[in-house]
Amino acid sequence: MEYLPPPAPAVANNTRGHILCCQCGIPISPNPANMCVACLRIQVDITEGIPKQVNVHFCKQCERYLQPPGTWIQCALESRELLTLCLKKLKSPLSKVRLIDAGFIWTEPHSKRLKVKLTIQKEVMSGTILQQVFVVDFVILSQMCDDCHRVEAKDYWKAVVQVRQKTTHKKTFYYLEQLILKHKLHQNTLRVKEIHDGLDFYYGSKQHAQKMVDFLQCTVPCKYKASQRLISHDVHSNSYNYKSTFSVEIVPVCKDNLVCLPPRVAQSLGNMSQICVCIRVTSAVHLIDPSSLQIAEIDGSTYWRYPFYSLFQPGQLEEFIVIDIETIENNKNVPGAGTKSTKHSLAEVWVQKTSEMNTNQQYYCRTHLGHLLNHGDLVLGFDLVNSNLNDENVNKMNPQRVPDVVLIKKSYDRARRQHRRNWKLKELDKDLNDAGTEDEKQYLEFLEDLEDDDIIRKNVNIYRDSSKVPVESDTDDDGAPRISLAEMLEDLHISVDATGGEGAEMID
Repeated sequence: MEYLPPPAPAVANNTRGHILCCQCGIPISPNPANMCVACLRIQVDITEGIPKQVNVHFCKQCERYLQPPGTWIQCALESRELLTLCLKKLKSPLSKVRLIDAGFIWTEPHSKRLKVKLTIQKEVMSGTILQQVFVVDFVILSQMCDDCHRVEAKDYWKAVVQVRQKTTHKKTFYYLEQLILKHKLHQNTLRVKEIHDGLDFYYGSKQHAQKMVDFLQCTVPCKYKASQRLISHDVHSNSYNYKSTFSVEIVPVCKDNLVCLPPRVAQSLGNMSQICVCIRVTSAVHLIDPSSLQIAEIDGSTYWRYPFYSLFQPGQLEEFIVIDIETIENNKNVPGAGTKSTKHSLAEVWVQKTSEMNTNQQYYCRTHLGHLLNHGDLVLGFDLVNSNLNDENVNKMNPQRVPDVVLIKKSYDRARRQHRRNWKLKELDKDLNDAGTEDEKQYLEFLEDLEDDDIIRKNVNIYRDSSKVPVESDTDDDGAPRISLAEMLEDLHISVDATGGEGAEMID
């Protein structure tokens, strides 16, 4: 006798039963609400209470969005930060439901609309979980932030940096302006004002002004003093409102200035001659001894301990013609001397003033321009033998150690150099005084200095001027230095919006 297993249960026992929807009567699987999904959505709207249109404030000037109550943040379109900002606008209504997913729906950039697709869940009617997808429109409204209000007012500021240099030439300021543009230190300024002996930078916060002062200390030899003035005081909250002023003074020595060093400074620099020429001003004052090619750097702290001043003004440069020149090949190093320049060549020169060509008066001197000068060349220099120098250090020197003439730089045809110059510089947007012909002349001299000195040129952004087409000819080649095309940057001009602008026609 065999044992038979019990028969398998009927298929109907494994199949779930169906009921009729209490609203429309279609068969459905049993659920706590006894309704189909369509009828359940008609009866219950889980998006009730969630606004379908929300306003978002946007500042056109700084391109930031307002995050209530008073914070402005930078967000790119369809970024995670912007999505977070939009969801925070719905934080209170979304607390009653469960957020499953959120994402942007693409809209036109000029439509001033942001569409966010939300997926939410909520428990309804004794345990039934209902999920729904809907779209919320965020309308972008223009509103100027507080910082941009202060910029537009142009009179509201909390800190000012006053940069001064007690010289008649503005070469250092032109160089400093290019450094500020290259490192974008002008972005936080409310206003830049130009006065006769310097620049004033106005800021909306003391931190931005302090950042500018730190930048100046790293780029030019200077010293500064800080002061502040109490504007208002709230007794209840114990808060104070100050206006801060930073007074920055740059050393009064510019490029191509002739200086006389104090004896102690000259001795500490390797027993170099006291009469030196300033060849460059960067974070330190770079000097060269025209009689021995010895070079030295003097930082700001050393200068303010042992100050010295320029013996001549740039307008006192006189033009000489080279009568005879002899290069000194064996320039022996004196024991204890400092570093000598390898970019210059020492030479003995006999020159004559172009204004005294009808006389036989000639001057002898040593110069560091032996690699540039030839017979018959024109050169600019200072006449010391016919000048009354009112300087304490010069008066204490042995008269035999004071040269008759100090040559500064070779003279080229300025009109020809300006005609073939196919590059340009950017400038700060500042309140200008009445710029005269002297300022234009000084600016042209600064452009020539950029062409002459490749070390300064590395710190400046030079842009190609597409409006000028240089014409090359054999007669234009007078030996003047030029800036190569590889050192120039392309100036980007955006005249038409890439999207065509609001309301523009479609482009095939």
